[in-house]
Amino acid sequence: MSFITKRIKDYTGKKALVDGIPFTLPVEAIHSPALMAIFPCDFQQAQRFLPQGIHPLRLWKKALLVVTVIDYRETTIGKYVEYSIALACTYGEKPAPRLLPALLPSVYKTGQYVIDLPVSSEISVKGGKGIWGMPKHQASLDFKVTEDKASSQYDLDGKLVTYVEIALPKKVWFPVKVKASNYCSFRGMLMRSDIFLNNKAGFNLFSKAKARFVIGDHPRLQALKKLDIQDCMAAVYLPSIHGILDDHIESWFLTHEALPEVTPEGLESVVDLSLSEQWLAAPNAEVPNE
Repeated sequence: MSFITKRIKDYTGKKALVDGIPFTLPVEAIHSPALMAIFPCDFQQAQRFLPQGIHPLRLWKKALLVVTVIDYRETTIGKYVEYSIALACTYGEKPAPRLLPALLPSVYKTGQYVIDLPVSSEISVKGGKGIWGMPKHQASLDFKVTEDKASSQYDLDGKLVTYVEIALPKKVWFPVKVKASNYCSFRGMLMRSDIFLNNKAGFNLFSKAKARFVIGDHPRLQALKKLDIQDCMAAVYLPSIHGILDDHIESWFLTHEALPEVTPEGLESVVDLSLSEQWLAAPNAEVPNE
């Protein structure tokens, strides 16, 4: 990846031991398929999911819900599925103009604010949450690819949380060479981390973007129903990603007009986690028909 920073190139091949997790740098993933589905949703409701300083990316009059699932097959910490549910966003004192953040991401600090991030293994929770502040937790996940579609199911406690499915594009040809930013809340702070991607993707847009996102009966994400999620506007499939996660992390205090009544989740949620790569049982809750 010629566009990654010199700092990352300089430490390639070196070793690190963080929170008991051994790393060979850089932290990267290869040969891993991924799907993404982007849905317009209610802008005002989207704002209610975001902390101070984070604003929904406005596409015309809508915000964007981004569902991304990666079947990590070769990583520093083993195999696992990661299921991201996020809102496209910008960072700054004021909301950004519509459309421009997509064209000028470095100017408007464009990225996505992660609402929920279940993963398959406990070691992924320990590293992702403890080091990068990502809201990871272990859940029952899968990633399936057939001749005409890719899908992923997310269960907790034997109940369906969400299900996403996209129709596969006819061709995979478009180069995706980009630095993407993730914003997350952890320990009462806003955390930002970056990943460098260099892949080829196939996609379907607007009326050709055949996809669905189902919110199940588990209580965890019932609030998403308030977003008034509309038909998919972009469905993307990447058969083999190559991603490098930057070790540089930024964080800011999350501020409020008054002290929160509930203490935010902190390091107590990760300090006793193990390095287990064991997955939970595969999801088996019933998914409603279309």
